Amino acid sequence: MRKILFITLASLSILSCSKKEDGKSIEDLIDAKNVTALQTKKTELQAEIAKIDEALATLNVKKDEALVAVTAVKDTVFNHYLDIQGNVDTKENILVQPEMPGTLTSLTVKAGQRVGKGQILGRVDDGGLSQQVASMETQYQLAKTTFERQKNLWNQKIGSEIQFLQAQTQMISLQKQVASARAQLAKTIIRAPFSGTIDEVFVERGQVVSANPQGLMRIVNLSQMYVSTTVPESYIGKLKVGTMVDVYLTSLGKTYKGRVRQVGNYINPNNRSFGIEVSVPNPDNLLRPNQVAKLKIIDYTNPKAIVVPTNVVQEDADGNKFVFVVANANGKTGTAKKVLVEVGKSSDNVTEITSGLSANDVIVTEGVNTISEGMKLNF
Repeated sequence: MRKILFITLASLSILSCSKKEDGKSIEDLIDAKNVTALQTKKTELQAEIAKIDEALATLNVKKDEALVAVTAVKDTVFNHYLDIQGNVDTKENILVQPEMPGTLTSLTVKAGQRVGKGQILGRVDDGGLSQQVASMETQYQLAKTTFERQKNLWNQKIGSEIQFLQAQTQMISLQKQVASARAQLAKTIIRAPFSGTIDEVFVERGQVVSANPQGLMRIVNLSQMYVSTTVPESYIGKLKVGTMVDVYLTSLGKTYKGRVRQVGNYINPNNRSFGIEVSVPNPDNLLRPNQVAKLKIIDYTNPKAIVVPTNVVQEDADGNKFVFVVANANGKTGTAKKVLVEVGKSSDNVTEITSGLSANDVIVTEGVNTISEGMKLNF
């Protein structure tokens, strides 16, 4: 408005000044019938008026119509997600330890090798235990033969019952001793606790080994991967075993479909949260323990929801939420109508409208900040 006033005053000043030329007013030139001077004055005034019109055309004068983009809203399935971060892990990721200390006499695997459950990974010197087992087994066989003969004699009523019982006791005692010695000897053999891959080997053959924090080697199975994380206690009852989860691995740039396999029953008093585990398939063996994962867990679903882009929902001075709807639509034109709405949840840049809109209502999606109630719309 100030610009218009300034240009108007300037134009009046120009007109006033233009009334004189060489000390003569326009009236004097008319009285003198000076055609040449009058034509010159007319040209000058036309040029000044053209400048004024050009300036007015460039001013930001409010228009009574606007060019916008619109769309018709429809019933759709709306999902709200809980976005949290977790870590990839596996239950089958351990450091293999020797059950008996001693010299590592055999090491049959190397890093990167696939192994099966129960496969021999190495052996520890048994310190003569194998010879002791062999001796006990010989004694056991003799005691077993003696018992069987005493049993035959006793069945024929030959010999005494005490001789039969002594032979039986001797056999059973040696049998248990042999079993115990075999169990001790088995501890000198290092076996794979599950199928997987030898990730690292920390020892060499001939080295004296014993149980320690480093272990002998690390074995990992990548077929049973999961993501562990914690969830605020406000989501108790919303997360259940079997809930589908989108698992995005930032390091891979890939999204996997997971499923909640465990929901914790304990609330951590320090952060008021509980733990969950989400099983994740690993068909390409790209997942690794301790990778960072972003989880999108569906915690709310409306199968017939009216949703609009979040940026079209505005708020007036009274705190009311509203959107602009196209009224009196006629071809590619219409009128802007302000409609108060109540909003629900928001997710993925869309907002659920719980009241105020119906299916097939046409809303303004672009240009909402340049229009007002009753303005003519072109789209």
